[in-house]
Amino acid sequence: MRQVPIVWVLSSLLLAEASFAVDWKHQSFATKRQAAAMVVDCMKKRMSRDRLISYNDAAKLCKQEVSKQFEGAPGGPLVADTKP
Repeated sequence: MRQVPIVWVLSSLLLAEASFAVDWKHQSFATKRQAAAMVVDCMKKRMSRDRLISYNDAAKLCKQEVSKQFEGAPGGPLVADTKP
């Protein structure tokens, strides 16, 4: 029974991914997936700490928090420098 809410959260986040402030159309699938996972993790933590917060409020706050983290991130993939 515990898996049903998790599946519901994941599916609703994937459907509502267009509501992020950052332009997600030009992001890679891995970045989108990472952002969705970060939002889900944030929502789990926030809703377990504060039992009075609603699902919609937690989703809104977590989406804002994650989008702020991705705004300052570089757009390209991270590549290690192999020069000594």
